[in-house]
Amino acid sequence: MLSSRVGISMPVYWIGLMLIYWLGARGGWFPLSGTVTPGLEIPSRTHFYTIDSALTGDVAIFGDVLWHLVLPAITLSTITMAIVSRMARSSMLEVLGNDYLVTARAKGLAEAAVLLRHALKNALIPVVTVVGLQLGALLSGAVLTETVFGRVGVGRYVLNAITARDYPVVQGTVIIVALFVALISLVVDLVYAMLDPRIRYS
Repeated sequence: MLSSRVGISMPVYWIGLMLIYWLGARGGWFPLSGTVTPGLEIPSRTHFYTIDSALTGDVAIFGDVLWHLVLPAITLSTITMAIVSRMARSSMLEVLGNDYLVTARAKGLAEAAVLLRHALKNALIPVVTVVGLQLGALLSGAVLTETVFGRVGVGRYVLNAITARDYPVVQGTVIIVALFVALISLVVDLVYAMLDPRIRYS
């Protein structure tokens, strides 16, 4: 709970700067910014560095690209994971007081089976809702994350298009993001039906 409170209370750019300072500049464990180490050549086929580096077949280049992704990924996911963990905790506490768990324990089931097979499955429905909403909200934090770590992505691309008043680019990106959010909503609805057999869609 302490770590989730800290994760929610810190803004994205502050998390990024602290990770750069402590794990990059002071610790020297991770690169400070950029997408790939200068001097490494990656043929541009799909314009996605991770995919292009994997297509080269060179494990060192692929690992270097992934190593540059660690700090931005942690920065972008910290707030989301804090929100999801708090929701999962509150949902589990609510489910643990139900009578069917008392019955499951009375039947002699192990505590792990009671928690994983019975409690967690029923507690995941509100958690899945929050995860779906947070996946759409990740795009808003991508702009700050890309700016802090000097990466070129969708967030900075849209920001530059807005600054330059490139309206076709902005409109196209908004449509793609809207389709992405609609797809996430569809997946969330399908997961509902998998978690709870009482939910059926016709």
